[in-house]
This record gives sequence, structure tokens and C-alpha cells, in this order.
Amino acid sequence: MLATAVESITTVLTLSGLGYYLLALWSARDFRRSLARAQPAFHPPVSILKPVKGLDPEMYSSFASHCRQDYSGQYEILFGVSSMDDPAVAAVRQLEAEFPQRNIRLILCPDIRGANGKVSNLTQILPHARYDYVLINDSDIKVTPRYLSRILADFQMPQHSAGRVGMVTAAYRGRAGKTLGSRMEALGISTDFIAGVLAARKIEGGIHFGLGSTLAISREALDAAGGLLPLVDYLADDFELGLRITRAGYEVVLSGEVVETFLPAYNLRQFLAHQLRWARSTRDSRKLGYAGVAFTFGLPWALGNLIASGFSLPSLALFSITLAARVALALNVGVGILNDGQVLRDLWLLLPRDVVALGVWVWSFAGNTIAWRGEHFSLRNGKLERLSVPSDEHSFSR
Repeated sequence: MLATAVESITTVLTLSGLGYYLLALWSARDFRRSLARAQPAFHPPVSILKPVKGLDPEMYSSFASHCRQDYSGQYEILFGVSSMDDPAVAAVRQLEAEFPQRNIRLILCPDIRGANGKVSNLTQILPHARYDYVLINDSDIKVTPRYLSRILADFQMPQHSAGRVGMVTAAYRGRAGKTLGSRMEALGISTDFIAGVLAARKIEGGIHFGLGSTLAISREALDAAGGLLPLVDYLADDFELGLRITRAGYEVVLSGEVVETFLPAYNLRQFLAHQLRWARSTRDSRKLGYAGVAFTFGLPWALGNLIASGFSLPSLALFSITLAARVALALNVGVGILNDGQVLRDLWLLLPRDVVALGVWVWSFAGNTIAWRGEHFSLRNGKLERLSVPSDEHSFSR
């Protein structure tokens, strides 16, 4: 009787997951069609704000990519550090020497204004920014030469006819290290996380949050949303900022430009800790939506159904259909939209990665503590409460 009950429940959950895969495929198609619109020429002056702490993988090459922009407008790059003894300072000085034609400034941010060190630094960099558009991204984000041109042009492309764009954000792919944990995280970003962003965009008629890979904001919208200071204790500051901008009456637009982030060579423990931090952050940010994530794990539920049924023919057929839909989603989003060739290499990891993701989702309800940048925090309604002494060995990006 127990096996029959499990089989019935997992059948329903598998069908719901299959439905989600089809919805995400439809959403990906809708997003690609939206990119067919011609972008207008819009090249306002822009200030790039980059809070840094410590060293990230491929950090210097990521910095340098921001200096090689094919952008006809003016732009400046402002780096913020908590201490001039930070090892990132040497990388910024090297950047200044290699690109003397670029307006690069290093800002000392000595104050601790909240538990989120990155946002604390940003609140101290922002007063030094000269321009009416600001762009925030992490120190490990590598961009193409057309990055600024495409991101800023999206401010002239509201989704609704009477809309005003207040923020432009961008999808990203993760460049994996050599470890299994790093490869599984990259696969999850390209085939699950971004697919979920596209599905939310379709269901909600647009997105109402930002992605930390790119937060381009007009000063007008930022001021209307209350600025950065109220975010200094939030873990998911990118989500919260996008939400506040939409509540202030502005649109958040997902750009067709894709950036790249470099993932550390996570061991299994580090990978699980990072996934748990993400999961608990999402749980606190989108409580109702996060509960519904249970209905998106089609492939793990199909595996459970297959086992519970004793590998019956109907369950085997359901598993095969679900697997085909999951692979189609991975290829459409990971390869078709993000142009991530790693997806083809690691396609065999889809099932184990999704099983781990289901386990992390369950585990995320078991507590409120997270590890971030060498510290431990309690998470309450999206806000951080520090539980341990800060460490200077960990970067903001992780």
C-alpha cells in the first residue's frame, strides 16, 4: 500500500514537473521572440560600480573586459574596497596602468553599514558616481565588447507601451572549474535557474527582481525606490532592489545580453553550502513561489515513480517522456539562449544534479542559518543577522 501511495503521489508530481518544463520551453521561445526587436541607439554616460574584496577566479580578465567596450558614450569604473591592504587593490592598479585611457577610480569604503558587506560598500561608492545611469556587477563578471551598448539600449525598450524602464538586468552562464561540484553548479545555472527566470517573466508579465550579474539602474528609479541604504542587511539585495523598483512604478527588463561568471573549484561540501545559501535566500525572498518549486522537479519525481512502481512499463514511459522534456529545456535555454557549450559536455549530469537540487530544496526548510564569505548568519525575512566574526579571506562575489 505504501508503494502504491508513493507511486500515485510521484505520478502527480512528475506530471506537474513535466508541465513546468513545457511552460519553461514556451517562456524561452517567448523571450527569444522578444529579442527580434531592433534596439535603438542610446549611449548615455554611465558609472560602473564594482565593490571588491579579495581575489576571485579570473578577476583581472573580468575587470579588463569592462575596459574594452565598444561604447560611444562616456563611462567610468569605480572600484570600492574596505581596506587599501586588500589584495584586489593591486589588480585595480594594474588595470589603471594597462588602460590609461579609461576613467578608473578606487574608492575607500571604511564604514560597515550593515551585514551585507557588498551593499555597504556600494552605498559608499555611489556618491562618487558622476552619471545618471549606474551599473552594478560583481568582480568576477566577464562581459563582451557590446555589453554596455546592449544593456543601456534596453532602457529604451519597455515591455509595455506606457512603461518606463528603471532597471535592466542580464542572464549569465557559469564557467565551471574542474571539480564535479563546480560543473554541477554551472549546469544548474544554465538549465534550471535561468529557465526559472524566464518562466517567471512569462507568468508574471515581466520580471520584478534583478540578477546580481548586472543591475543597471537609472538614478531616477533608484531614488524612487529608496536608494541602496535600506538594502544593507538583505542577503538577496539584487532581488530586493528589483522588487522595490517595480513597486515604484518602473519596469525591470531582462536583456538579451549574456555575461559570464567564473565558478570556484567547489568540493562537494562547498557546493552544497553554496546551493543551500541560494535556496534559503530564494525561500525568504519569494515564499509562495518557493513552496511551488516542489512541482518543478519533474525528473527526480519521475525517477522516484519508476522505483516505486518496480520499473513498470507505464512508469518507464513517463520517465522517458520527462527526461526528453528536461533535456529539451536544457538545450533550449543553456545552449540556445546562453550559448553555454558546457551543457553539451555535462548533459549526463542532469539527473544527479536535479536529484541534489530536490534534496537541497527539502533541506532549506530545516533551518535559517547560512554560510557566506567566511561568516555565519541567521536569515530572517530576507535579512542577515551575523553569528560569527568576519573573515577577510573571502570575496563579495561568493
